[in-house]
Amino acid sequence: MQDQERKTDNKENNKDREVILSVEGVTVAFGDKVVLDNLDLDVYRGEILGFIGPSGAGKSVLMRAVLRLLNRQSGTIKILGTDYDKATEEERMALDTRLGVLFQQGALFSGLTVKENIQLPMREYLDLPQQLMDELASLKIEMVGLAADAADKYPSELSGGMIKRAALARALALDPDLVFLDEPTSGLDPIGAAEFDMLIARLRDSLGLTVYMVTHDLDSLFSVCDRIAVLGDKKVAVEGTLEEMFDSDDPWVQSYFRGKRARAVVLPDGTQHIPGSDG
Repeated sequence: MQDQERKTDNKENNKDREVILSVEGVTVAFGDKVVLDNLDLDVYRGEILGFIGPSGAGKSVLMRAVLRLLNRQSGTIKILGTDYDKATEEERMALDTRLGVLFQQGALFSGLTVKENIQLPMREYLDLPQQLMDELASLKIEMVGLAADAADKYPSELSGGMIKRAALARALALDPDLVFLDEPTSGLDPIGAAEFDMLIARLRDSLGLTVYMVTHDLDSLFSVCDRIAVLGDKKVAVEGTLEEMFDSDDPWVQSYFRGKRARAVVLPDGTQHIPGSDG
């Protein structure tokens, strides 16, 4: 089946699912350089979406445009059914509390402890007593698998994996519905990356999160992503399940999932794909 036909079928199959993030006709340019051109993408409640594409194609650009950290030239972005551009100030504040973000390399504030980093969103959006914020921060620290004594450590005292977990705890500070992860396993060793993937899956299941994950990590795509969207030629070129990625006729997708650095995988229909093979 051709990719365009598959995209149409996916739209039909997903029409009854709740769209938690809707991107329609989004264009982002830097001067004369157009990075995203009339891009469309839906993210459905409860899924872990892996967003992939060639280096420099604009994966993180789209995430930052959705979060309003970058201006866009055109298009509509709706989060939880709300068009932020048309929302009132009160609606925007309420919407912001339902989003969590883990940036590349964690982006923790070096002059603050882990506990203080986690409490930043609470201080910005909520009016809570210090004792309650301390208790909530401890809960988030435990939730992401950090030891209790990590609360009073500074980022410089943490390993790379601990930084990622602390940054995730901050992203979960306000109990969001939708969490954005930008290359969450980048820089981690294989064991640490696998443990982080499993943590994401457990949190999705226990908290009912929806996860938008920008990644290049094949293991993350194979192990935890429910659906994958591929950025190509400034648009979403292909989207669907892992099985549909193997069936895609897109040359980059074929190279990515069937290349020598891919891994053997058995799909739900029993088909086995071997790295470097066509079957």
